[in-house]
This record gives sequence, structure tokens and C-alpha cells, in this order.
Amino acid sequence: MRSVKLLLVLIVVALVAAVVYVYASPSSTLDGPKAPAIPVAQSGSAQPLPSGLVMPVQGVKSDQLTDTWHQSREGGARVHEAIDIMAPGGTPVLAALPGTVEKLFQSDRGGTTIYIRTDDSKWTAYYAHLRGYAPGLAEGQRITAGQLIGYVGDTGDAGPGNFHLHFALNRMAPGERWWQGTAINPYPILAGKPSGS
Repeated sequence: MRSVKLLLVLIVVALVAAVVYVYASPSSTLDGPKAPAIPVAQSGSAQPLPSGLVMPVQGVKSDQLTDTWHQSREGGARVHEAIDIMAPGGTPVLAALPGTVEKLFQSDRGGTTIYIRTDDSKWTAYYAHLRGYAPGLAEGQRITAGQLIGYVGDTGDAGPGNFHLHFALNRMAPGERWWQGTAINPYPILAGKPSGS
């Protein structure tokens, strides 16, 4: 049953990616020791979505999302290839998809970040500006959808007090590493409605 759900999620994500590519395109699992499992956030807090994804910020509803995909950043020098999900600092961040923690990373722009790759290696979910990681989170760890992975923060270039989760989905080609992939707009998948609505 779980593999059927994952397959349905991946089909929906692939369809959305194809639509985004056509209309809005700009011109493997790590080996090593496995960390102990992290508990899933409070019972009932992981909001399942029609697409099978879990809302990555606990307590946020689909109708509270804003489509920030392709908004201008740095005075027009780049576009935003993610959505920002606003929430108070410290709000639990949940895994939107099951997979493996591919990279825990500190960056100038993203601050405290997590990259989780799906088991089939075709998708990576990226979580940025975190206040911190869930206790015991480690690279190479298997994660379930809805599992607590971190907390909303304002690290990196978010700006002090601008608490939000920067959430991105990347379609991965064979051999691509954690920082690569083709970004797709997660808003239509998480909100259950077309981009720009």
C-alpha cells in the first residue's frame, strides 16, 4: 500500500513538473551507519494532502500558502525556485516525502538546511532557514513522510525575525548530487491548485 501511495505521489509530481517545465521554465542513497529513528510529530499534526505529500510545516493548512515561486530575489539577479511557508520560529518542520537524509548543510543563503532524497532517487526535497535539526537527525537516515526533521527558523539570508520554511522540490537525473536537479514549483502540489491562483 505504501509503495502504491509513493508511486501515485511521484506520478502527480511528474505531471506537475511537466506542466511547470512547459509553461514556467526559466531560459542514490548514502552508505554508512543509520541513526536511530526520530519520532513522528504529535499525532494528527501531519496534514496529508491530496497529492500524498505531507504539509512540511506543522499546523499550516493548504489555503494559508502563498505562491512565492519565481519571485524576484537580489534585485532581480535571480528568481526564487521554492515557496516560503510562513510560521512562528520553532514550529516543527515535517518530512513532506519519505526518503533518506542525503545532506545536512550550513549555507550562506539557506542557513541550516536538509536535503531528503526519495527512495527511487528521482526527487529531492530541500528545507532551508531552519532554527535547528530534530534531535538525532543524521545523514543516511531513513525518514518517513510526516516525521519531525527540524524547526522553522530565520537562518541564512532569511533576515532576523523573518521566520519561514523555504521548501523546494527538485527532479533528479541519474547521477545528480544533492545540490543539483531541476526545481519544480511545489505550490500547486501542496496547495492543490494551479500556480498563481
